[in-house]
Amino acid sequence: MNQLSALKQFTTVVADTGDFKQLAQFQPQDATTNPSLILKAVQKPDYAPLLTDTVARFSDRPLDEVMDRLLVRFGCEILAAIPGRVSTEVDARLSFDTSATVTRAERIIALYQAEGIHIDRVLIKIASTWEGIQAAAQLEQRGIHTNLTLLFSFCQAVACGQARVQLISPFVGRIYDWYKKAAGPAWNEAERAGANDPGVQSVRQIYNHYKKFGIATEVMGASFRNVGQITALAGCDLLTIAPELLAQLAATDAPLQPALRADAARAMDLPAVNFDEAGFRFALNEDAMATEKLAEGIRAFVADAVKLEQLMLAA
Repeated sequence: MNQLSALKQFTTVVADTGDFKQLAQFQPQDATTNPSLILKAVQKPDYAPLLTDTVARFSDRPLDEVMDRLLVRFGCEILAAIPGRVSTEVDARLSFDTSATVTRAERIIALYQAEGIHIDRVLIKIASTWEGIQAAAQLEQRGIHTNLTLLFSFCQAVACGQARVQLISPFVGRIYDWYKKAAGPAWNEAERAGANDPGVQSVRQIYNHYKKFGIATEVMGASFRNVGQITALAGCDLLTIAPELLAQLAATDAPLQPALRADAARAMDLPAVNFDEAGFRFALNEDAMATEKLAEGIRAFVADAVKLEQLMLAA
């Protein structure tokens, strides 16, 4: 049995791509997208017609609505190829505006429903800012499920659990990137691999906390740089993996065992943790890595959304 098949026995495998024509070969349960992945996809000849067709059909609508319609178009194509859910992102420019995030999320859901897609097959992706988490709490109360992304710290995960969001996406690879860059020449790749990888350690802490305290929010490790990070998180609720790494797992027959176990987490002696707004903001501020990566991630998604808009205006 290859490692991809083995992983699927104890973790839900999710494809991290806008390239829906690749999905069949890996047979993931769910799929995730973001503005950067959609931008990458529409620049390929196979997918460019989706952009030009969407722009042509809705040229009289505001640009932000055309953007949402394009994201939903990709989401519908992805849902035709998978049995589970697709994650579609709210414009990152709204990351600090709770009410605007709620309004935008409701429109995205309405667009999916107009295409005959059931509400439970869509997760609305929102950045894990305080404002984003509050928006997600409101959406969950209305039956709209959310995926809180750009999550780099324990305090973000705790606040998401308190808000009863459906799912969080802690970013393993970007945490690893920060610590590797900060260490410079002192970084020892072998010593910081597998279970000692700082990104892996972050997800393990969140997973153990959720399982210990019976928090229903799903944990989906994201943003992987290598297969070792994935296998070190085998047993996590879900892992969203780029096609290149899915292919590497499928090509490897080495045995794979769960590294995370809910029963082991429940037996741990862990302190209960809660955050109000002031406590959350202070804890995030104390974590230089999370502060920097959250801000950088929002800026990068905004930049790619702007590029996508420019392609639309030129179409």
